[in-house]
Amino acid sequence: MAIRVERTRRPRPRPAPADLGFGQHFTDHVFRADYDAERGWHGARVEPYGPIALDPAAAALHYGQSVFEGLKAFRGADGALGLFRPTAHAARLASSAQRLCMPAPDQALVVEGMKALVAADADWVPDGPGTSLYLRPLLFATEAFLGVRPARSYALVVLASPVGGYFGGAPRRLKLWVERERTRAAPGGVGAVKTGGNYAASLLAAEAARARGCDQVLWTDAATHRLAEEAGTMNFFARLGDAVVTPPLGDTLLAGVTRDSVLTLLREAGVRVEERPLAIDELVAAGRAGALGEAFGTGTASVVAPVGELRWDGGALEIADAGPEAAGERARRALVAIQRGEAPDRHGWVERVAAAR
Repeated sequence: MAIRVERTRRPRPRPAPADLGFGQHFTDHVFRADYDAERGWHGARVEPYGPIALDPAAAALHYGQSVFEGLKAFRGADGALGLFRPTAHAARLASSAQRLCMPAPDQALVVEGMKALVAADADWVPDGPGTSLYLRPLLFATEAFLGVRPARSYALVVLASPVGGYFGGAPRRLKLWVERERTRAAPGGVGAVKTGGNYAASLLAAEAARARGCDQVLWTDAATHRLAEEAGTMNFFARLGDAVVTPPLGDTLLAGVTRDSVLTLLREAGVRVEERPLAIDELVAAGRAGALGEAFGTGTASVVAPVGELRWDGGALEIADAGPEAAGERARRALVAIQRGEAPDRHGWVERVAAAR
């Protein structure tokens, strides 16, 4: 499908690198394509950023037919632009769409649309340490209809935001609240889907965790609240003895692309990795025995974020700082080096973006 490009006539001011934050500024353009049952996906274009006209009865607003992705574009050491694992993100968008009875756009269309947007807004891609251009593909139902059934029309929109660090300020080790009352996701549900409802359901627990002096929530399983699952918006890892352990994927955990990348890099570095259930009691016992070497979360926005403390009602566990040779920190450095073209990309994770003509 050919992608039409309409350039803005009102470019936005560029934020200073120190003012980037996360998700606060948006580029001049978006990519969009539309779907209806008669024509399928059509009208692929890059157009000026602006409000979207949406009927008040649109199904996305009432029944939550909306899924999204998050990935990054980087300016390499040679100045070239590249997207990190866009095909994997397009595949996950398709999987999320199928779970919510939405027509999945062709993965090639999603990838080419993102590349066209990055090419159009190439001068928005920052090059400072810890910065990138964050891309947010969003797929949502647009049909105006109040009956409960899958909608018959949809829009795919990709927006872009130049960003710095996700947690803001100087890098620090995070404090996590072990959540044993509220539930993020249950077996058989949509916990493995990147849909807005999952994030809305997490907000109350996250705010309660912040009120207790924590940065994020460490979610536990819905059935017993004994097993660690996700760390806020991140996948969770812990080094127990000589092994790095992470909970196994299932229908309550998001299959993180950064998670998969970190697992690959850890194994290549000779680190023993175990994907298995991880009990909170096991973490606490290991910590008290001196066998908990480190803990960290992984995600597109945060990359690899070290964890320094777990808190829960009636207790807390300090996690020692493993320093620059921590497994998570070494994986982070290796990943960033690949993203920025400073190390060989042996897995073909970075897809180059051709300059706009």
